Amino acid sequence: MTEKTVTSCACNEVHEDELYERLLTIVKSQRTIPGALIPVLQTTQNLFGYLPQRALHMISKELKIPYSEVAGVVGFYSYFSTTPKGKYTIRVCMGTACYVRGGQDVLKALQKKLQIGVGGTTPDRKYSLEIGRCFGACGLAPVVMVNDETFQSVKPSKVSDILNSFE
Repeated sequence: MTEKTVTSCACNEVHEDELYERLLTIVKSQRTIPGALIPVLQTTQNLFGYLPQRALHMISKELKIPYSEVAGVVGFYSYFSTTPKGKYTIRVCMGTACYVRGGQDVLKALQKKLQIGVGGTTPDRKYSLEIGRCFGACGLAPVVMVNDETFQSVKPSKVSDILNSFE
């Protein structure tokens, strides 16, 4: 009898095809409801973490809405993203106080460390990098938010410490 060692569990992982099956069920249940596009897009983004092109085409077909209209809505609302987002979204404040107190240098340090630009996501989908336009914490400038956690008076030399706290 041979013993098998399990090195990792995929218990919580869902195959992409299963996500599309779920989406199809959701879209079909919404197709007769006027104004269903935005709620369906929100549900889709929650399901995938972003809006894949394949999903947008499926939504267009099933809701009988031209793809150009679906893409137009996605492009209009900043909430929607057609690029995968990381587990942790890092936002660097670029409001006046943060900018003057070194926010740009903090942003450059993050870009260098993560090797991505603003709007980008690391290949492992761990981090996404964005700019914010005032977090209302001007006295704590420069400010960086990682998901809902706020870091104040951030210096470029402390960027690694912040990232390491999410290991």
